[in-house]
Amino acid sequence: MLAPVLSDFLARYPGVTLDIVQTDAVVDLLSERTDVAVRAGPLKSSRLVARKLGETAMVIVGAPAYLTRLGVPRTIADLDRHDRLGFSYVRAADGWPLRRDGETVVVPPVGRVQASDGEALRQLAIGGNGLARLARYTVRDDIAAGRLVPVLEAFNPGDREDFHAVHVGQGGPLPARVRALLDFLAERGTVA
Repeated sequence: MLAPVLSDFLARYPGVTLDIVQTDAVVDLLSERTDVAVRAGPLKSSRLVARKLGETAMVIVGAPAYLTRLGVPRTIADLDRHDRLGFSYVRAADGWPLRRDGETVVVPPVGRVQASDGEALRQLAIGGNGLARLARYTVRDDIAAGRLVPVLEAFNPGDREDFHAVHVGQGGPLPARVRALLDFLAERGTVA
C-alpha cells in the first residue's frame, strides 16, 4: 500500500525524511522509536491510536503451473491435497474462512512452507509452491498478468481486511511530520 504513494508524499513534503522498515511482524512503536506503523487485519487492544486507511478484499490464488500440476480446487475438500501457504506468526485469524451452504468454514493454512511476510507468500505462490490467501491489492497485478489465478471464488466469504495507521499518543499534539503522513495516507487510503 505504501510504496506506490510515497513518491507523491516526498514531493509534497520535501522537508520530511523517511526511514521505512517493511515487516509483517508487529513492531513495538515505543521501543523501536517508530512514529507510524501501517497494520493490516484486526487490531489488538492497545494504547496506540489507530486511524483506518482503507480495506481490501481477500483472495486465494495459485500459479498456473502449480494448478496444472495439482489440479484446480473446485471444493473446500479439494484443499486437502494442496499446500496452503500461511503466515508463520500468530494472526488474529485461525485460518482461511470459506463459505459453504451459508456457514463459515475455517481451513488452516497447512503445507510445506510458511513465511512471516506477505510479499514472501506472494513470491512463493508465483513460484508454484502452493496456494496463498492474500489481500487482493497485493496480487491484483499478478492476476492481471496471469502469474496468479484466483481459486474457490464461489466459496469466498467476501470478508475484507482493514488496514490502519497506528501511532503513539492519546490525543496529545502530534509532531507535524506524523500528522502530515497520517493525513496523506488517509487521503490516499483505498478500498481494493
